[in-house]
Amino acid sequence: MEETSSTVDDDFLLKAFFAEVSEVERDNEVLRILSCFKLNPFEYLNLPFDSSIDDVKKKYRKLSLMVHPDKCNHPQAKEAFGALAKAQQLLLDQNERDYLLSQINSAKEELRAKRKKQLKKDTASKIKSLVEEGKYDQQYEKSEEFQQELKMKVRELLTEQEWRRRKMQMRISEEEGRLKKDEEEQKEMWKRKREHEEEWEGTREKRVSLL
Repeated sequence: MEETSSTVDDDFLLKAFFAEVSEVERDNEVLRILSCFKLNPFEYLNLPFDSSIDDVKKKYRKLSLMVHPDKCNHPQAKEAFGALAKAQQLLLDQNERDYLLSQINSAKEELRAKRKKQLKKDTASKIKSLVEEGKYDQQYEKSEEFQQELKMKVRELLTEQEWRRRKMQMRISEEEGRLKKDEEEQKEMWKRKREHEEEWEGTREKRVSLL
């Protein structure tokens, strides 16, 4: 019963919120979505990397209503709405989500290693880090500076992975093209051989009569 009541309250608050949203705000949200880094669905939904599945669903619902083509007059509202739908689909897919989280963790590790090197050069920060037993690092990772660095590093890693994937796909396509060409050449060779044998057989009686 409490869950039903909570859902009703959420719906009421959401409707009240959108009643106050101006057309300019809707247009701005469309532009934000369309300017997002295409390989990171977290950016489309404007969510932190540690967001839960419920966070994803709630944010998608909120943003999709905001830019829905029936409610937003921006000419690219449909495109933005589709981008949000795809982002949610990716984040709800366990394999896709695991892949993204692995890239995020790799990005964090790279930034931590970089920071460790910097701390070695900064004696005061190093001492503070040791005294506070990791709290100093934890505070830094919650900072806006670190989150921005993480965002950019994740973009970098996702771009590298996508480039590798495309190169691999190109190689596969090239190999498939080569195999298809070899197959066609083989078929053409057997076709010519068959025609030659048929021609040879067709002139057999003529050759025998000449003997």
